[in-house]
Amino acid sequence: MASNETAVTPGRALWRGFTMRCPNCGGGSLFGRFLKVADGCPKCGEEYSHHRADDFPAYLVIVLVGHLVVPGVLVMEELYAPPTWLQYLIWLPAIAILALALLQPVKGVVVALQWYCGMHGFEQSKKRRLAAALG
Repeated sequence: MASNETAVTPGRALWRGFTMRCPNCGGGSLFGRFLKVADGCPKCGEEYSHHRADDFPAYLVIVLVGHLVVPGVLVMEELYAPPTWLQYLIWLPAIAILALALLQPVKGVVVALQWYCGMHGFEQSKKRRLAAALG
């Protein structure tokens, strides 16, 4: 594994996960396919195969999309009172687009959080980071 020039902060690790990059080096891709996390980073060799994101990213996306869409639906209903078919025409595609756009970045954040905290097999990575930080 390549050594980092600067220590990885929690914010940096989460941002790298959100941008779908390796939480360790920020250079390699975190995903092999749309929602398939790669087995490891092609740049630094960090292993991701033991992550346990499971359904948590989908639950987070549901909460985020709900908090973004429901106020819009309510404001539109109060201000304009459009027919139901028009509400469906506007909000169903918006929900689908938002959910698909957020699913991969949110999964990246969950994997990066597990990596940073040393959860689910990432213990050795955390120990290496702490040892490198202590000198």
